[in-house]
This record gives sequence, structure tokens and C-alpha cells, in this order.
Amino acid sequence: MSKDQLKALLRYRMQQANETLHEAEILFNQSAYRGTINRAYYAMFYSVLALLATRKLGTSKHSAVIGLFDREFVKTGLFTRDLSRSLRLAFDRRQTHDYGELIEIDEQIAQETLNDAKVFISTVESYLHSTGHL
Repeated sequence: MSKDQLKALLRYRMQQANETLHEAEILFNQSAYRGTINRAYYAMFYSVLALLATRKLGTSKHSAVIGLFDREFVKTGLFTRDLSRSLRLAFDRRQTHDYGELIEIDEQIAQETLNDAKVFISTVESYLHSTGHL
């Protein structure tokens, strides 16, 4: 992949992340908390796909994406363990609320997940800009 192709892919992934984050905000404002959690997690997921592309890494399995994020970006000290925890928590919440039965939907959990996604995506964008990838 050429440098221009990589930049185009990164712009696409971050646009995808930001659009999905915006969807999460809309859903939250409409009290659609299950959808908020889903879209907030996916916004984070898309931004991690952008990060992994900078290392020529990728996978379609969510658990593998999270594992690669930890290995390549958290254990190396580029990102904090707090970001890893927020990504893992958003993944767990998304799984629970999308596939669990008789799960209470909690406004506070949706708000926390949305807030975590905002911080996560902002941090990824800052990193990509600071490294010249965006």
C-alpha cells in the first residue's frame, strides 16, 4: 500500500469513527441507550482499525483487534491502559446489550460509554496527526 493509499484509508476510518460517534450522540439524545452503546463501541473499533493500518495489521475479529491494540499501542506505552480498559469495557457492554437477554438498559452506562468513546477517538486522532499519518 502506498503512502497516499494509507492516508486515504486512515481518513476513511477516522471519518467512519466520527460519523458513528455522531450516531451514538443522536441515539443518546433520543434515549436509545442500547444503540448508543453499540455505536459508541463501533466508533472506537473503527479508530483502532485506523491505528492498526499504520502497522499494516488488521483482522475482522473484534477480540483480535483489541488484542493487537494492546500489544502494539498500550504495552509499548503509546496509549494508556485506561484507553485499553475503556475499549474493552465498551466491547463487553456492546456484547451484553446486543446479545444478552432481559438486560436493563441504563442511561448512566450509555453516557459513560459515549464519553469514553469521545476521549478514545480524540486521543487516536491526536496521535495520528502527531505522527504525520493524518
